[in-house]
Amino acid sequence: MRLGYLALGLAALAVSACSSGEEVAFVPVPAGDLVRTIAQGELVGFESEHGASAWMAVPYAAPPEGALRWRAPRPPLAFEARFEALEAGAVCPQVTNSLSAGEDYDTGVLIGAEDCLTLDIYAPRDASPDDELPVMMWIHGGANTWGSSSEYDGSNLANERGVIIVAVQYRLGPLGFFAHPALRADAEIPDDAAGNFALLDLVAALQWVSGNIEAFGGDAGRVTVFGESAGAYNIAGLMAMPQARGLFQGAIMQSGGTASVPLDIAENGGGLDAVAGLAAGASIAGPDATGEALRAVSLAEVYAPYRDEDGELTSMPRMIEDGVTLREGGILAAAEDPDGFAPVPLITGTNRDEMKLYTVFDPRLTRRLGPLVWLRDRDTYEAVVEYPSRMWRYNAVDALLDRLVAHGRTDLWSYRFDWDEGGSVLVTNTGELLGAAHAMEIPFVFNHFELFGSFDRVLFNDRNAAGRAAIADAMGAYWATFAATGQPGGAAGNGADWPRWNEAGAALRFDTPADGGVAVFERLESPVAIAEALAGDRRIDDATRCAIANGMTGRQAELQPAFAGVLDC
Repeated sequence: MRLGYLALGLAALAVSACSSGEEVAFVPVPAGDLVRTIAQGELVGFESEHGASAWMAVPYAAPPEGALRWRAPRPPLAFEARFEALEAGAVCPQVTNSLSAGEDYDTGVLIGAEDCLTLDIYAPRDASPDDELPVMMWIHGGANTWGSSSEYDGSNLANERGVIIVAVQYRLGPLGFFAHPALRADAEIPDDAAGNFALLDLVAALQWVSGNIEAFGGDAGRVTVFGESAGAYNIAGLMAMPQARGLFQGAIMQSGGTASVPLDIAENGGGLDAVAGLAAGASIAGPDATGEALRAVSLAEVYAPYRDEDGELTSMPRMIEDGVTLREGGILAAAEDPDGFAPVPLITGTNRDEMKLYTVFDPRLTRRLGPLVWLRDRDTYEAVVEYPSRMWRYNAVDALLDRLVAHGRTDLWSYRFDWDEGGSVLVTNTGELLGAAHAMEIPFVFNHFELFGSFDRVLFNDRNAAGRAAIADAMGAYWATFAATGQPGGAAGNGADWPRWNEAGAALRFDTPADGGVAVFERLESPVAIAEALAGDRRIDDATRCAIANGMTGRQAELQPAFAGVLDC
């Protein structure tokens, strides 16, 4: 994964701190022993740069374009000849932003193609079709507006842990989440009346895995879905939707969430979203637009209502309680129903400093001189990050697991990722600036340390290599053990025995041996506890305290009573 301008903003540091020769581009070569036959026909893969068997951009559904835009995915088309699965596929349509733009694109550029429903497969190099290895399907993050499967190389995780990795793409932005009565009116099958087309894409990917993964050495009866950020959020959606039942046997949510929006608000407005479905439809194809008219417009016209004068997105999609994929009340309502949530083992966790990814370039909190970045005031910076990061954990962990426990579920585990030993250059200390930020755990899970492009040479250096390797070894072992057995246990002897979630908030903390290593700890979060801690925080003044509180309650209005009880803002 590469985080675009966040990397470019610091890339000069890497240039000044490190030097390296010009890299030779890897060229995939078809491998005769990696020819496989699946329902669509014959395809050939290659040995990846890191030594795994790989097949890239394999279609799992028909292109959702033209008459199939804003419909449930249809079965994939048969190959006309042997399919060479050697190159990354087109990304799904998305508008570049400050995290996704980079050397190839500025911010506010519409890129991608609707013919994007593909997946990438990584297997141990010696895996054969009859091996029945555990399968892990990765769902990428990106606020459900950007990202792609090819940003994640599953080679090391597959080779080192004996698992099959499947990284999947799905429709994003208004193509993935959009509710409009005209689309329901011309539904050809019941699922066409949905609003969460992205979730239906993921169901189609799971169905493809069920029918084809044995050809690559996978066990269709041992499929674990895992994902980060929006990917984890979408996993919560899969667990709450009937269409996905029976298609996976375990789930790992990394820094996810559970929010959703009622259908009425999704269509008519009134929530946090800047543009509702009916208003967007009127802008796209007129106030009385039919489904046919909406599907006929260009991609630029689809995205136009959601973009500002600089071309950037003004509205982030949220999961819709459409009554087809997601019930009224959404994910949490499903979790409160004994039969409403997929009865599969679940790991969910967060990073200690989630919000640092979004604060590192905030001029109110940090100073910049050319490529150098440093804190204005460490206490203020840490406080601004701490409370919304704790609230993220409450939403992703406590609020969900406590509901499941109330109905007798015990196959539940939680973690927190604490690594904060990133490298430094001059006054720029990434351990302070980024710490255990959002997305920072991904390279450790995959044991593939690419996240910020050229800046990786500063963040991930020789001095922190041993500590990183210890965490990556532990996380990879726990994740793979869970995929194989449905329990993370003691990671096959590579770490502490991971306790199940309980009334004390038992969880596993991932850190380097120098900072306590992989260890069990107990921590509960709640809006009241977070509000009380904020009210008593002597590192900051009242104005800063209220700004932090208002930021959280502005995103979640239901939090206001907890904060109003202890803060006078």
